[in-house]
Amino acid sequence: MSFPACLQCESTYVYQDQSNYVCPECGFEWNPSDNSDDISPVVKDANGTLLQEGDKVTLAKDLKVKGSSLVLKIGTKALIKRIVDGKDHQLDCKVDGAGEMMVTAQFVKKA
Repeated sequence: MSFPACLQCESTYVYQDQSNYVCPECGFEWNPSDNSDDISPVVKDANGTLLQEGDKVTLAKDLKVKGSSLVLKIGTKALIKRIVDGKDHQLDCKVDGAGEMMVTAQFVKKA
């Protein structure tokens, strides 16, 4: 059986899970019968929980902010403003005490 390449990262290691195709490399999931052009990225937190815009999250580890001496401590709360299709950072968040910044989804947990 041959499956199409991943729509997000072009990986050829795609497999089928019920009615969806899943990419094990980037975690992207899509339904082949859904022909919409507005495919939003599927983003999961450190525990594998699906994240959506408007969700409240907490940091799962201490994070250094690039270009600054600021360190965001574990447990810091943030609000997801939007989810972007990025290689490094997927979440555009409003972080308590630090303002708005991009955060990698694997370093947060859904609150």
